[in-house]
Amino acid sequence: MTENSLQSVKRPLILVVDDERQHRELIIRCLLGWGFDAIQAEDGEQALLKASETSPDMIICDVRMPNMNGLDFVLALRQTHPSVPVLLVTAYPDIRQAIDAIKDGVLDYLTKPIDLDELHDLVAATLGVHSEADEDLPALPKGVIVRSPCMKHVLQHAQRVAEADVAVLMTGESGTGKEVLADLIHTWSARAQKTFVKLNCAAIPENMVESELFGHTKGAFTGAVAARNGRWPTADGGTLLLDEVGELPLPLQAKLLRALQDGSYSPLGSDKTQHADVRVIAATNRDLEQDVADGRFREDLYYRLNVVEIYLPPLRERSEEIIPLARQFAAAFEPSGSRIGRAVEQILRTYSWPGNVRELRNVVQGAVLMARGGVMLPEHLSARVMRAVTDRTDTLTSDATLAESEKRKILSTLTECNGNRTRAAQRLGISRRTLLYRLKAYAQDPE
Repeated sequence: MTENSLQSVKRPLILVVDDERQHRELIIRCLLGWGFDAIQAEDGEQALLKASETSPDMIICDVRMPNMNGLDFVLALRQTHPSVPVLLVTAYPDIRQAIDAIKDGVLDYLTKPIDLDELHDLVAATLGVHSEADEDLPALPKGVIVRSPCMKHVLQHAQRVAEADVAVLMTGESGTGKEVLADLIHTWSARAQKTFVKLNCAAIPENMVESELFGHTKGAFTGAVAARNGRWPTADGGTLLLDEVGELPLPLQAKLLRALQDGSYSPLGSDKTQHADVRVIAATNRDLEQDVADGRFREDLYYRLNVVEIYLPPLRERSEEIIPLARQFAAAFEPSGSRIGRAVEQILRTYSWPGNVRELRNVVQGAVLMARGGVMLPEHLSARVMRAVTDRTDTLTSDATLAESEKRKILSTLTECNGNRTRAAQRLGISRRTLLYRLKAYAQDPE
């Protein structure tokens, strides 16, 4: 095929309808990055006009919008465009409506916060095209190791989200590298030349968190002998990482919500309102949805922080990175060249790493110390790791049997639902995101 003929290939056109500018622009940015053309509309009435003018190949539409909501838009659209695929984007309270709308010609629905992997797969499958989602990763700083497909997807999404300048919620187990990823998002963003500030909400006494976040005036509390800037004003123009955000006290959550809405804040002890332009990346290993249900975390703050969620998989699910990371740690702790023996490599691959990358680093550090610059052998590993590996080896056969049974059940249910992942997930009693993750794992490890 010649260059001219390649340029003449028409890229599918997708209309994105959402009254929230940040959500709309994020989806547009992703679609363009995946090789599709995209246009946007702020509400249903404007979308009807644009659909009439452009005849899009697909429409992605929010459910909750003023004037004409997404469901009414679909009904009106069907009068002129009876067959164009429509993908609804909905908050959890709207799911029942979205499911009912599928009967009226809606292709499928996604729940907020949008899973970008899921969005990409649905769009590509609907339009029957191969997108440009497998583009090369950006250059990574020294020490950042990525080998597994799941982490490559994480970094691709992080790069696109970085450009969108929206709030990000990073979830996953402790020690998976959320702080490293937050640093990368800041580096790839338009704010890279400004300050990247970190605040670990769990490492500060509850009565001092507000002062650390927003600062305080002189005399605001006993010991406040001078005024002090907080992390929020320090991050003005840049990025603030709120690590372990689920530990924030409830009274402070309301003040953080206000700051997220318009950048305004007041230092502790002051009634004067100040402003700072801050992009927030929040990180947690807690189940914030459950915390919201239990009244420990504000629902409005959760949705304000969770414009985009990035899940970092645990180390045991990215085993391709275990040995490269271990070698890097060994070289850092013993520059003269402590080598990892083959038997130790096998043990490291077998261990489940409940503490993730942080635990791997500590285990390698201890082994390097015991090996004294020589080859690391099994006897140099901690007794805790060796016991766990022995117990795990004894159960591998039964675990494999259970995993194979689960795989057969999932695939058969998907077949019964004619490939509809939403209905299959409902029948299996799992989330759609979990189902998507399982299917990706099966594709990487076919029978």
